[in-house]
Amino acid sequence: MSLRFVLDPDLTSELRERIIDLWVDVTNAGGAVGFVAPVGTADVRPVAEATFAGVTDGPDRLLVGYDGDLPVAVLFLTDHRFPLKAHWGVLKRVMVHPDAQGGGHGQALMREAARRAPELGWRALHVTVRGGLGLERFYHRLGYREVGRLPGALRVAPGDDRDEILMWHDLDTPTA
Repeated sequence: MSLRFVLDPDLTSELRERIIDLWVDVTNAGGAVGFVAPVGTADVRPVAEATFAGVTDGPDRLLVGYDGDLPVAVLFLTDHRFPLKAHWGVLKRVMVHPDAQGGGHGQALMREAARRAPELGWRALHVTVRGGLGLERFYHRLGYREVGRLPGALRVAPGDDRDEILMWHDLDTPTA
């Protein structure tokens, strides 16, 4: 089933709660979206609220993929707040609900972000990836290339430091 995408939906309290629940579910299923499982709503809420503030107060944007009325795919398009980088943006918290994974929703979400980015004046997209999970293969298939690595930058547990992988997609380059 294809998703219906909405850029900048009304960030109601209901949608906020659904995104927080999605964030918790994705994290607890092993997703690399800023936390390490296990987490609960109380863990995610402060980071989510700060992220929502970047959307409601600007200049960040929210892209939601709906299956019917249910948000199952989300990402944040974040602005650098620095004029010399105004021509490219960062995708953060790329999430697809675990029950909806495997159906191409992640690819569709990323393609929609790339399609919408020029509307924001962006000519390239950047996303960071937690090493050790093979996520860079997913992004590579979508036209992203690795442009750098911060060795051991992410401490997911004592003695378990992971690389932070920097991925870049020139929007002038067609996606696969």
